[in-house]
Amino acid sequence: MDVKGLEGDKLESRLYVGNLDFRISESDVIKMFSPFGKITAEDFLWHTRGPKRGEPRGYAFVQYTAKEEAQLAKEKMNGKLVCGRPMVVHLASEKSSLDSGDSHRTLKNKKATGGSASRSAETDRAAKIAAIKNKLKSLEEEGCSTKRPRLAPNDLTGTSEHSHKKL
Repeated sequence: MDVKGLEGDKLESRLYVGNLDFRISESDVIKMFSPFGKITAEDFLWHTRGPKRGEPRGYAFVQYTAKEEAQLAKEKMNGKLVCGRPMVVHLASEKSSLDSGDSHRTLKNKKATGGSASRSAETDRAAKIAAIKNKLKSLEEEGCSTKRPRLAPNDLTGTSEHSHKKL
């Protein structure tokens, strides 16, 4: 039996899922990726040390039974907006294009050649807008405001007890 062949098939059916919002749970990842095939394993990574201990790292790995299922999930889910962030999905065996900076170059090349980068650019723009809206909403919910409260007229006159004290 070819053990190396089996390991290769396993790697080809394992997906890296990144840029996950920290509100996304393990079960959310499984729910999002189960329509594409049978998931045999899922690794959701957590911080194990430091101030972020116990918080999600923002990425996971999903293992399918067949490489065709993984390929379909990759095609359908890569770039999909989830909680205002575009997911990054690629085969775990592929070198990350983010490490080498090729993803930015590829996007520029697609724009220059009139490829499907316009959809990616629109997705990126929509993701940025959604992220800003989510941030504003969360700030409003926390009671933070970007505007400073106006001073009352008596605050301007300096009639409080503190203004008459001499140093």
